[in-house]
Amino acid sequence: MSAPFDRSLTGELADATPEWTVSPQAGDEERVVESALRPHSLEDFIGQPKVARQLALVLEGAKRRGRTPDHVLLSGPPGLGKTSLALIIGSELGTSVKITSGPAIERSGDLAAMLSNLAPGDVLFIDEIHRIARPAEELLYMAMEDFRVDVVVGKGPGATAIPLEINPFTLVGATTRAGLLTGPLRDRFGFVGQMEFYEPADLQRVLARSAALLGVELTDEGSAEIAGRSRGTPRIANRLLRRVRDYAEVEADGRVTRQVAEAALALYDVDHLGLDRLDRAVLEALVGKFGGGPVGVATLAVAVGEEPHTVEEVCEPFLVRAGLLARTPRGRVATEAAWEHLGRPVPRGGVPLGRVTADPPVPGSSSETLFDA
Repeated sequence: MSAPFDRSLTGELADATPEWTVSPQAGDEERVVESALRPHSLEDFIGQPKVARQLALVLEGAKRRGRTPDHVLLSGPPGLGKTSLALIIGSELGTSVKITSGPAIERSGDLAAMLSNLAPGDVLFIDEIHRIARPAEELLYMAMEDFRVDVVVGKGPGATAIPLEINPFTLVGATTRAGLLTGPLRDRFGFVGQMEFYEPADLQRVLARSAALLGVELTDEGSAEIAGRSRGTPRIANRLLRRVRDYAEVEADGRVTRQVAEAALALYDVDHLGLDRLDRAVLEALVGKFGGGPVGVATLAVAVGEEPHTVEEVCEPFLVRAGLLARTPRGRVATEAAWEHLGRPVPRGGVPLGRVTADPPVPGSSSETLFDA
């Protein structure tokens, strides 16, 4: 491997730890490391077999016809490889990939300038496409269908729309919230791929490949231990691998075994289910301070000293998927599995998960707002 590649993996950026070790979001510094670990072809891409196979057929069919592929929409939780697939599409087609994000496109003129600079067959990747501004989205409709945009010159009654032809291109959109996409935009994508969480066996293959690139000696048992705590997300698996590597190099002989992985992850407060400090704090507050709920997310966030958005976006998705927390009409409720995971006795009679309809509020009582979901 070249020297720049080595530095990008072993320098300070590679060792930067985000505030939440098991958050599926990537920071700016972590993207530098991710770019070095990304696969460059569909053959190297691990996991998502259905999406990869379908996408391979779309690309191969377009290449045989000598046409640009249909526009591609990739949806799913963060950290599952949507950006990697977008870059692979450009690599498979032998074209360049222009990368931007939905929040960065605030005006239709910004998008028109970007589209006019595309070469024939280029790939335009828009991350978080559901957050694109509405004027730019409406401009995108015509560009996706007719490869043409109307540039408005002037203001008021004298304004004139000048049609501008653009080169055929393939739009790849990525979204973590497909439900926020408008119907007209969603319908213009010829292929929609739904990304799923990874199985532990696939995560072990991801870890084996990353360990080889990082120069880490990783045993099968150590790989299984890390994969089991990675929440089914490759980004988290690679992040935990780098943290375990640090521990192995400083506190052990550099070899990542099961014992080393367990000790390292315990040091970073990642338990056997993949819960970190904030996850357990939410469960502890829900069970210890509010008797298992129901309680509103705002009240729960105050109890753990975090913003409601952080609790709702970072913690709750995995806690719900793991069966430790339930969202009910009356608020958040800890399940029996949560009580057991914290080592607390389950209340007699089981854990109620709220009612379909809330009790009528008592006049003058603060419970009306305290327990809103």
